[in-house]
Amino acid sequence: MTTLSLQRRALLAAAALLPLAARAQHKTEIQVYKTPTCGCCKDWIKHLQANGFAVKATDVNDTAPVRARFGLPDKYGSCHTARVGGYVVEGHVPVREIRRLLAEKPAAVGIAVPEMPVGSPGMDGPAYKGQLDPYDVLLVLADGSSKVYATYN
Repeated sequence: MTTLSLQRRALLAAAALLPLAARAQHKTEIQVYKTPTCGCCKDWIKHLQANGFAVKATDVNDTAPVRARFGLPDKYGSCHTARVGGYVVEGHVPVREIRRLLAEKPAAVGIAVPEMPVGSPGMDGPAYKGQLDPYDVLLVLADGSSKVYATYN
């Protein structure tokens, strides 16, 4: 094989990898605020990463001040608070609903899964033995009210 032929092959191989590199660079970034010892928060972060999100995690002593800063009432609180695309994502929200939120761009503060329902992402490990609590993902509006955005049974 000639040097020119080898260079051409190398160039074609590099060009074939460009779409992969471009996709890797365009992961949606999400900022997660969590307490340092929370295991389910770490599991939810793994759920995000496994589904293509670039996670920046920040440990805080208490997530309530974070929620307050972003305008999310405490009644929607869980164990971690995230920020993505200008929205708050509170608790164990499935990636499917985060993607939907970012695609639809509703006039809202964000979405929340209050408390910690078993079976939700991050609360679905082997310790729960397949248990599934029904839960709603709530769309939280600017006036503090909410409506059901999705239901999981």
